[in-house]
Amino acid sequence: MSATPTAVTGNYDPNAPRTRTFYDRVANFTSGRESPRDYLEECLAAIDELEGTVKAWVCLNVDGAREAADASAARYKSGSPLSPIDGMPIGIKDVIQTHDMPTTLGSPIFEGRNTGLDSASVNALRLAGAVIVGKTVTTEFAFMVPGPTTNPYCAGATPGGSSSGSSAAVGAGMVPAALGNQVVGSIIRPAGYCANVAIKPTLGALHGGEGLSLSQLHLGVHAGALEDMWAVAYEIGQRAGGDPGYPGLYGPAEIADPRAPRRLVVLETEGWDGRDGATSDAFEGVLSQLRAQGVELLSRRDNPAIERLERSIEASVPLCRILCSYEMRWALRAYQRTGLLSPQLGNWLDMAEALTPDDYRDALAKRAAIRADFEALAPICDGLITLSSPGPAPAVGEVTGGEGSYGFVTGDPAFNAATSLLGCPTVTLPLISIRGLPVGVQLICQAHDDWPLTGMARWARDAVVPVVF
Repeated sequence: MSATPTAVTGNYDPNAPRTRTFYDRVANFTSGRESPRDYLEECLAAIDELEGTVKAWVCLNVDGAREAADASAARYKSGSPLSPIDGMPIGIKDVIQTHDMPTTLGSPIFEGRNTGLDSASVNALRLAGAVIVGKTVTTEFAFMVPGPTTNPYCAGATPGGSSSGSSAAVGAGMVPAALGNQVVGSIIRPAGYCANVAIKPTLGALHGGEGLSLSQLHLGVHAGALEDMWAVAYEIGQRAGGDPGYPGLYGPAEIADPRAPRRLVVLETEGWDGRDGATSDAFEGVLSQLRAQGVELLSRRDNPAIERLERSIEASVPLCRILCSYEMRWALRAYQRTGLLSPQLGNWLDMAEALTPDDYRDALAKRAAIRADFEALAPICDGLITLSSPGPAPAVGEVTGGEGSYGFVTGDPAFNAATSLLGCPTVTLPLISIRGLPVGVQLICQAHDDWPLTGMARWARDAVVPVVF
């Protein structure tokens, strides 16, 4: 597998991001200076301009979106908006059901399939008055084989996967927010590649609907602003709750006030040795700014509990592969019978068929031990910090990371797999630019500290000057 991605270049300027915000326009809707329909038309104009290159959308429901925006405008006019996201245009990853559009799971097997149902999250968004614009491109069954989407800052670079369309649509300013989900690295990595902010909440905090029947599936939110990110997550949490058996998302409707951490652990993960030189130097520039503002940074060399966690997560990508492929065996078998399953997922099925129930039980035990090692850090630090990827987005089609029998063509998830195993909340911020391409930085907290994490992220957003190489 290629260890060093091709050095593609882009046109990302962290001082002039293309991402779009919504929260700061709501006052205009209330005063009548503009309407949600006006805002939607701005989004549709951006889609018309950029979609031919970015290819973020599987399908759009323009008429339905306009109808929803007009209904929202009437509510603002009467002084009765349903929520802070009433009128917000939102994209939906195409593994999440929508009653008025097909849900194809990124596979020709389900081309044109319309279930006539909304997933729990989409139902919640509609109840909050959000405007569902369309379905965003995903990889095949949210795994490995990418769709046509390109990076909004370089058409020759990947937008990441599997939430490729959601991250690219937000990064290009087509919509202020979009839904994604993550089992290994499918929210945080593409968000970092496309200059989104994004949250992978605590496992089970947001109802994933039918999901993909995977034990570490997180529903999350891509956005152009932390305020919009939290508002979308909150409204889903209030109206749909968490996954069955989980307590849901904690925290009030308003995003937390900015809060500086006193002590952070710099988490290396298995991705540490795969960083490119510029990204390594840029990340050190971020850390230097934190130190200069009084944040104490600890590493694996400072505390045996940190070292123990680092050792326990050093093979997180293979562990995720065992868990995910074993849990998807029944579905992959059915898909393979159609003759339309990709060879890449056929290979995953072959690897899964070699696993035994004891192998799966061992993987579950390892995940439980990792979570215990992570919980032991709670008294030591306010949170953790690491990169969202080993570097900027690699070239489209380039193979990076993985194991001997497979590699990833949407970027290496080596910095993401551990937090997926942990089930803890993670927020990524676009704090680095390398060769005109964004690179995200993750902030991580203990389970159910999603709301306090947003305060830490707001502080970091305002306190850290993006590092450009």
